[in-house]
Amino acid sequence: MGQKIHPVGFRLKVIRDWQSRWYAPKAEYANLLHEDLKIRKHIKEKFYHTGISRVEIERAAKRIRVHVYTSRPGIIIGKKGADIEALKRELAKLTGKEIYINIREIKRPELDAQLVAENVAQQLERRVAFRRALKKTVSNTMRFGAKGVKINIAGRLGGSEMGRREWYREGRVPLQTIRADIDYGYARANTTYGVIGVKVWLFKGEVLTTEEAETPARA
Repeated sequence: MGQKIHPVGFRLKVIRDWQSRWYAPKAEYANLLHEDLKIRKHIKEKFYHTGISRVEIERAAKRIRVHVYTSRPGIIIGKKGADIEALKRELAKLTGKEIYINIREIKRPELDAQLVAENVAQQLERRVAFRRALKKTVSNTMRFGAKGVKINIAGRLGGSEMGRREWYREGRVPLQTIRADIDYGYARANTTYGVIGVKVWLFKGEVLTTEEAETPARA
C-alpha cells in the first residue's frame, strides 16, 4: 500500500492538514479548485528560483489568503515590498477576488522533500552524473538531521537508449506507519534526452500524541 498512495494524503487529519482549506457548494467547487491550481501554477512559475515548497490557500467570502512557504523570502517580497504587491495585483486580476499573501520562511531547505527533489532535478539538468547527484544529496540530507531519505529517479538516465529507474535510500523510511512524519516531493528534470522524474521521501521522525509522549515506554 505504501507504494500506491500519496504519503501526505495517507496521513491527512492524523498528522497532516489540507493545502486548500475552504468549503464550497457542489456547483462552485470545480471552478474554485481550478482557481487554486492557477494560483499555485502562477506563483511557482514566477518564483521557481526562490525555492517554493508549497502554497496553502484559505478562502472566506470574496477573500483569498495565500501562504507561500519558501527558502528565500526576501526575493519574493522584493525591495520595499514591490514584488509582493505586484504579485497581489496579478493574482487579483487572475481570480477577481481580494488577495492577502503571507510569506513563510523555510529555515532548513535540506529537510524539505520538494526542495530536495527540485535540487536533484536542477543537478540533472546541469548534466551532473546522476549517481553522484543522488549520493551527495542523500548524505547532505542525512547530515542535516533527517531520520531517513529515499530518492527515486526514472527516465533516460545518462542518455541511455532505454529508460530505467534508480534509487538510493539511507536510514528508515516507514511508509505504512501513519504517525511517521514522511515528507514527499516530486520534480521533473527536462534534459536534452527527455524528461527525468525525481521523487523524494523524507522521514523526519514520529509524531506522537500528547498521551503517547507522556506514557513511558514499556520495558
